[in-house]
Amino acid sequence: MSIGVAVIGVGHWGPNLARNFHSEPGVELRWVVDRDNGRLDHVRQSLPGVRTSTTVDDVWSDPEVEAVAIATPTSTHGKLIEQALRSGKHVLVEKPIVDDSIFGTSLVDLAAEAGLVLMVGHVFLFNEAILMAKRFVDEGELGDLFHITMVRTNLGPIRYDVNVSWDLAAHDVSIANFLLGSEPLSVSAVGGSWINSDIADAVFATLRYPDNVLVNLHLSWLSPRKERDITIVGSEKMLTVDDLSLTEPIRIHDKGVSAERITPTWTDNYLSFRSSVRDGAIHIPKVNLSEPLKAECQHFLESISSGEAPRSDGAFGVSVVRVLEAIDYSMASSGTEHAI
Repeated sequence: MSIGVAVIGVGHWGPNLARNFHSEPGVELRWVVDRDNGRLDHVRQSLPGVRTSTTVDDVWSDPEVEAVAIATPTSTHGKLIEQALRSGKHVLVEKPIVDDSIFGTSLVDLAAEAGLVLMVGHVFLFNEAILMAKRFVDEGELGDLFHITMVRTNLGPIRYDVNVSWDLAAHDVSIANFLLGSEPLSVSAVGGSWINSDIADAVFATLRYPDNVLVNLHLSWLSPRKERDITIVGSEKMLTVDDLSLTEPIRIHDKGVSAERITPTWTDNYLSFRSSVRDGAIHIPKVNLSEPLKAECQHFLESISSGEAPRSDGAFGVSVVRVLEAIDYSMASSGTEHAI
């Protein structure tokens, strides 16, 4: 017996969702909805036989649709999620879940009351390199964690509906929360607006997590270089993730500072400095790369079947939004640290 799915919104990301659900065994892609008929023409060509519509009412009224995937602008997420849940549909919504954490919490409660799955498309939680990094962290391979640095930059695409933090930091905050298994206690951030006066094009944020772990984010869509880098520094080893590498995304560096080798006196020469650090080998583990979005869609379907909470459930998505809101609050107050 197949599960009926509808995809709402086929602009930038929606076509990928439609393709994955259409190709998934045991799934019937019953509807693809978008206000733009030109986009729907592309769907009709690439996925012949799939119903298309310019109104979501066709989805809500179809009893054969059990689940919907929403890939529309963030400002429209809340209303669509609520309508879907009240129509008895499970929901997969692209990140961020909504633009208001209080409203997001009410949607999480609504899904729980209805016994429906509400999952957020934080796709990096299904990235094999991130999953491997999580295993190394959880197994204590790196020792006690000190800090994490995340760089996500490129030249464009420039957004006009949200700032660079809501566009890009949603990825990195979800990764940090996932790796650390917790939410930050506070946030401080500064940003700059050059293209549009009220929309930040670059943001530098510091997130303070429990156990004195600091996470620093560098986000920009005004950069000459495309970078997707993560550096995790621990007491025993350090780990780097290069999401742009198709062959060696993870490297484990046997590097660190040995406290027992540091003399209490002032380090006054290069040799004594060298004696206080460990610069060992670099291990490059094999990562079996796959399409994260395919794994995300499968996880959504499995959660519907099993009734178990998905990895990136609604509550997780709301926790990310709280951080994004805190970044905005801090930027508005010239970088003042803002408790979450």
